[in-house]
Amino acid sequence: MNEIFTVLENPKAVITLAVLIIAVFLFVSSALAPELTGLLSVALLMATGVLSPQKALAGFGSPALITLMGLFAVSAALFKSGALDRLRELIASDSIRTPRRLIALLGLVVAPVSGVVPNTPVVASLLPVIEAWCVKRKLSPSRVLLPLSFATVLGGTLTLLGSSVNLLVSDISDQLGYGPFDLFTFTAIGVPIWLFGTAYMLLAPQSLLPDRGRISSEYGGSSDQTGYFTEVTIPSDSELVGHSLRNSRLQRRFDVDVLEIQRENEILLPPLADRIIQSGDRLLIRITRSDLLRLKQEHTVQLNKNLSIEKKFFLSNIDESQQTVEVLLPAGSTLAGASLRELRFRQRHNATVLALRRGQQTVQERLGQAILREGDVLLLQAPRDSIRGLQDSNDLLVLDQFENDLPTVTRKPIAIGIAIAMLIIPSITDLPLVASVLMAVIAMVWGGCLRPAEVQRSIRLDVILLLGSLSSFSVAMQTTGLADAFANILILILEDLSTYSALLVIFLSTTIFTQFVSNAASVALLAPIAVQLAPSMGLPPLALLITVLFGASQSFLTPMGYQTNLMVFGPGRYQFLDVTRYGAGLTILMTLLVPGLILLKYGIS
Repeated sequence: MNEIFTVLENPKAVITLAVLIIAVFLFVSSALAPELTGLLSVALLMATGVLSPQKALAGFGSPALITLMGLFAVSAALFKSGALDRLRELIASDSIRTPRRLIALLGLVVAPVSGVVPNTPVVASLLPVIEAWCVKRKLSPSRVLLPLSFATVLGGTLTLLGSSVNLLVSDISDQLGYGPFDLFTFTAIGVPIWLFGTAYMLLAPQSLLPDRGRISSEYGGSSDQTGYFTEVTIPSDSELVGHSLRNSRLQRRFDVDVLEIQRENEILLPPLADRIIQSGDRLLIRITRSDLLRLKQEHTVQLNKNLSIEKKFFLSNIDESQQTVEVLLPAGSTLAGASLRELRFRQRHNATVLALRRGQQTVQERLGQAILREGDVLLLQAPRDSIRGLQDSNDLLVLDQFENDLPTVTRKPIAIGIAIAMLIIPSITDLPLVASVLMAVIAMVWGGCLRPAEVQRSIRLDVILLLGSLSSFSVAMQTTGLADAFANILILILEDLSTYSALLVIFLSTTIFTQFVSNAASVALLAPIAVQLAPSMGLPPLALLITVLFGASQSFLTPMGYQTNLMVFGPGRYQFLDVTRYGAGLTILMTLLVPGLILLKYGIS
């Protein structure tokens, strides 16, 4: 501890520690979006003179970040050209009839794909396909969607390109003077992790994956009690006027829960069964998708006029040009944290929000005032052209799949060939990986696989801002001596442990820390400390960096632990502990396995 006090005599170290504490608080509390927290941290480090602008902003021009930007575009071209069509067909085929067979396909086929394509777009592409499979097999999506997320996480550590976190660690390694990672630097560890993880998912009892209700095949909506939450108005000519809720057709014929009645300036709360419905009442209800559409078509209710929806639209039958679809707010969506009214959602996207679903939670706010969260599922009605526009958005993920929107296959061989060349050329020549990726982007555009405008839309700006800003932490902690001081404390804690046990503690600590902050943040904060332990443990610094990398990547305990967990959380209607229950065994397996594989790779007994 004396070393900490000695280091803190340096004002810049005190400032760095203060910024670090503020950043961790903001990451954990989600008071700011992660990328904004990263930008705030960089700004504070520059404003206080801890880092010069050149050092603080160096991460934004790093080869790893440019590689990631190019990889987003290459991935978009692969998906647009239909490179995964064969996989989609395989999932929908009659040979995949049971959840265990689908899990085997996810583990043995989808996971390796995630080794070379970022796992977020893989999950985004396969979500609607697997939901359709669940409808066909009359199974709950909760039986298979967590394995989809976990499979892509396991595959994400097969190569350097599998995850943005891999590229961030490579960048930190380069900044610390150990050089960047090669494409297959940690593949020897990633392959056993993938195989053992897949074996766990195949052998784990199916009871660990709960049945949270099936999807209705008629409309594709929820058929369970949770349903959507929305706000409706009772028109003057509604057959419900003058009847109590108990005796009304609303509850005798439809699966509807009335959570609140708003009558002029009065709010009526449960119990509501004996309340007489009046014209103009506004009801906050929980309802399935099919029942909501049926009530609207029969003019029994109208959706709230405060959502700026034309009365004519609601009193008519559904126009053929209008489509009803589900969309998900993925991790990193800029829409999270604001209400539909604040976002001017209808004007912005030319789409009407009919209802909201939030896992197993009850949404008590009025629909227009409800604050959106990552993982929310919105039921939208919009023209097909508007829905196609949403498919290009990074803020919303369209879960429904249109037959006419399937990608064309004429450019598929070109796209696949370019992607394979992108991987092989850096492996057999001295061409830097970043150059290979950028050349692949240009080739995709020249080959007609991607339009120039689509290159820009494919780049996840939130991810770029987060990773570019977080790399400044490692520089600040190194230059102020904080990394050395924290490392010396850890050395005292770990000195009586074997090398294997010490690595196990580092891996598990990183994994737990990642459940509370983003995996990118945990890597940026812990990697500079971990490498300082290398001399005392008799290991090369790369071994400690890889330990932190796998600890941050193999995140199976909470929905927030990894962005793909959050992506499947809403559509699977999971509860928080569902993820923990299914992922705990896998976390224990990884905690025991990864340190041993690292020692084996670096020849340490």
